[in-house]
Amino acid sequence: MSINGSTVLVGVIGNPVKHSLSPAILNAAFREAEMNWVYTAFETPEEKLADAIEGIRALGVAGLSVTMPHKAKVCQLLDEISDSARMLEAVNCVVNDAGKLKGHNTDGDGFLDAVKHDSGLNMVDKKVLIIGSGGSARSIIYSLAKAGVGEIAVINRTKKKALDALELAGSVARHVDKDKISEVAAEADLVVNATPIGMSDAGNTANFPIEPNLLSKGQHAVDLIYHPMSTPWMEALKNRKVEVHGGLSMLIFQAAKAFKLWTGHEAPVDAMRKAALDEIKKRT
Repeated sequence: MSINGSTVLVGVIGNPVKHSLSPAILNAAFREAEMNWVYTAFETPEEKLADAIEGIRALGVAGLSVTMPHKAKVCQLLDEISDSARMLEAVNCVVNDAGKLKGHNTDGDGFLDAVKHDSGLNMVDKKVLIIGSGGSARSIIYSLAKAGVGEIAVINRTKKKALDALELAGSVARHVDKDKISEVAAEADLVVNATPIGMSDAGNTANFPIEPNLLSKGQHAVDLIYHPMSTPWMEALKNRKVEVHGGLSMLIFQAAKAFKLWTGHEAPVDAMRKAALDEIKKRT
């Protein structure tokens, strides 16, 4: 589609944001859907966030993805936020409805769609172990609890942060002390790495979030890292016949939910995945 006076603009704000895969993913979606929309990146320093949001409103930009470090602060600048965004105190998607800005959080539900797509795992009554308690972990905990899992256990270096995150899980919450890690890991249907350990640009590629030998064939695992496509932990789990998937599907499916919120149409997920893989290949 050629850009013209009727082109609808959306984009991502964050700092830094030039590395984002989102422009490749969402522009591929708009091309596939034959929609006259364009998605770009707006690198936005924290001190300019309020100005940026008012600019979005004034210019009629149809929507935004929001990434670090703005997910929490942007909540105070919007007209309305969804229940999930309010519970998580974080917004990753903004819809501009004729000047009224509403914030959403699509991360956790995007994770559920990713698990369903990649492994077909039905999460009802399942036991889930999450390593980490940052923003991604919190969104996943909240969505898992809504999906009816049987238990959500969290391991984190800081106990208070783990307990804070587990408040989102309600009655299925379980904090894991160090001496119980092996027991909880062995019982888990799904183990999720929500830490940066294994990320190629984080200097943590030599370590594992938990020891791979705690898991075995029949269990599932997800590493939320998508660059590299397969982390050392994932490779070790594959050697143990554990079904393990990376974080690319979560990135794609949370973007698909944003696409639906902005346009009202289902997203062309296959085209989005191909664009993401092509872009990653260019960068390696």
